[in-house]
Amino acid sequence: MHVVHNPNDLTLSASAITIGNFDGVHRGHQSLILRTLSLAKQNAMPAIVVTFWPHPRSIVSPTKSHHPLTTREDRLALLGELGIPYVLELPFTKDLANLEPLAFVTQYLMPLSLTHLVTGYDFSLGRGRTGKTEELRRIGNELGFSVEQMPPLTDNGVIISSTHLRTLIAQGDIKNANMLLGRPYQLKGRVIHGFGRGKGLGFPTANIAVDNILLPAKGVYAANIAIQGKTVHAMVNIGNTPTFGENDLSIECHLLNYTGDCYDETLSLSLLAYLRPEQRFPSPEALIAQIHKDIAQAQTIFAK
Repeated sequence: MHVVHNPNDLTLSASAITIGNFDGVHRGHQSLILRTLSLAKQNAMPAIVVTFWPHPRSIVSPTKSHHPLTTREDRLALLGELGIPYVLELPFTKDLANLEPLAFVTQYLMPLSLTHLVTGYDFSLGRGRTGKTEELRRIGNELGFSVEQMPPLTDNGVIISSTHLRTLIAQGDIKNANMLLGRPYQLKGRVIHGFGRGKGLGFPTANIAVDNILLPAKGVYAANIAIQGKTVHAMVNIGNTPTFGENDLSIECHLLNYTGDCYDETLSLSLLAYLRPEQRFPSPEALIAQIHKDIAQAQTIFAK
């Protein structure tokens, strides 16, 4: 996959394009991209994803915190796995946000020899989000490209969207979030030194500093962890370790059936299930007893 940041870096005679933030690259995004790939194949032309970084919300509403569902690197990797040959990743700025739809299309899409544009059910671009599908069709009739709007993809009657996914993940509903993503929700980060409390309890943990993405609700999760070319079952605790009176948020991974030093390794965590919320125990012994129960519960999930 070839990633560019300026449309003039690609020389094409025709193209099928889809455009969006694609935060999470969930099943709704996947259907949009696969339709674009299919249209491109039918017409013997390349498919292009046009996207933005940083996320537009962080520029348009800078005072509101925004945590994406994937890192930039993972989002691009997921797009590549779908088979997209070209990505135009535009640096998102206030000037870009203030462009009128016609100006955006003329400046950024027409240099790609846009022939077919595929949009999502709620897509809009340009100043004040005025570039909705009907306006883009009007522009297409003027400039010579077609516009196809995809219907929303639903799961059990609910539209699959990044907004809905954020709600599920923030609630710790990993099971349903994974269904909408089409894969386990992932956290990735480097192993750092912790306080050694897990080792003292007989359950050594790898503490990780994760990238700036949305963290799920505090609690204990069953997960698969990719480390040193292997996949290892693990329990992951996201929280403040209230039993020991600590307030800083930590992410601790107890790797099952694994021994070895993993400091400074980068771990990729695939969350599979939410086991229980964070809670304070009256003693370390009570916590140890609960950890044994957590491991037994996690093992039944791994067995499935």
